[in-house]
Amino acid sequence: MPAPEPTPPQSSLPAAAARFGAHILAEAAARACDIKTVTGGPLCAPSVPAPPAVSVPAPPLPADPTAVVPTPLPDLERILRGPSGLGTASLRLIPRESPTPVGQSTTAAQARTIPGLYYHQVAEPDPVRVEEVSRRIKSWALDEVSLYPKDWEEQFDGFSVGRYMVGCHPDAPTIDHLMIATRLMVAENAVDDCYCEDHGGSPVGLGERLLLAHTALDPFYTTEEYQAPWAKSLHADAPRRAYRSAMEYFGQVASPSQTDRFRHDMARLHMGYLAEAAWAQMDHVPEVWEYLAMRQFNNFRPCPTITDTIGGYELPSDLHAQTAMQKVIALAGNATTIVNDLYSYTKELDAPGRHLNLPVVIAEREGLSDRDAYLKSIEVHNDLMHDFESNAAALAVDCPVPSVQRFLRGVAAWVDGNHHWHQTNTYRYSLPDFW
Repeated sequence: MPAPEPTPPQSSLPAAAARFGAHILAEAAARACDIKTVTGGPLCAPSVPAPPAVSVPAPPLPADPTAVVPTPLPDLERILRGPSGLGTASLRLIPRESPTPVGQSTTAAQARTIPGLYYHQVAEPDPVRVEEVSRRIKSWALDEVSLYPKDWEEQFDGFSVGRYMVGCHPDAPTIDHLMIATRLMVAENAVDDCYCEDHGGSPVGLGERLLLAHTALDPFYTTEEYQAPWAKSLHADAPRRAYRSAMEYFGQVASPSQTDRFRHDMARLHMGYLAEAAWAQMDHVPEVWEYLAMRQFNNFRPCPTITDTIGGYELPSDLHAQTAMQKVIALAGNATTIVNDLYSYTKELDAPGRHLNLPVVIAEREGLSDRDAYLKSIEVHNDLMHDFESNAAALAVDCPVPSVQRFLRGVAAWVDGNHHWHQTNTYRYSLPDFW
């Protein structure tokens, strides 16, 4: 589709900034300046400057993953291959190339890319970090939380979670920071597999299981008599053991605000699980918009929302809670989750029972062939990606606070890394023969 003409940014953030007052913005910037793990030098002047009128390309990530990354100014460059919005280059934390047009020659990795899908190519994750994170996460899974029996080992290795998280968090200052995200990702997948899907999961009784598991993230406070059996219950099964341990590590580095933010997004995730389970019990295929609403909750949102914690800094809660920021995070989660629907399509078709994903729902509800429903799902993903990028870019211009700029770049990096992992994980995914 042709790129639309740029329109003036419409955001509540200028008014919000005025309500906060200059001293609040300066304080938020000062907090960001205190963290020098990733950004080099002073992040900002004592007062918040207006966005520059010229484009300044974002620098590539240094070869050393622990080196500093200068904070670029907001960039007004237009990406001409698709309506990706103003300022997109300023959101780049890692080098990107242009989207791959259909029919263009590709590398071996790109050959598995879905034709017509809008995405950004990124560099391979640092193999040294991947190897170390993979070693540590397997040790945690086996020795600390007894996550899986021996016959699940191949599946655990095939998931390549170390490669996944290193690719999604290129600005993580240390392996320890990467491990925070990796434990949480593994714990979330254990809940999904063991409670909902592949390894004994069922929609029947899911609400009870999720509620009890959620208390490993959001502690239960009660009388002394009943506190002990609850604490014991956190070791009752692999998902709860993983949740408890991963959250304990997370709380050691995250602020109270970041911790509460994560709990909130995990509650959203669990609510999405319950909606999907209800449809499974009723053997009901929802309307397309209903499915997409469910996917806004049952999605990857808890992962990019902690990008600042993994990066070693904090986006202040007053800025994270802004409507414009929440919309950007939601769109990022929605787009990355449709990527999962597209790449896992054949895997889910081969599994027992009917698995809802966007192509299946579109085919059922809109009377399209499997192929046409899949192609329309690609269009839905692309529209979500363009909306994410244009909204993120407008927010970067509207709110030139350093921690906001950096957080938006981190979310964009997560979106790109998530696609790259799906695209290259041949153990888990294969593509339908629609081309």
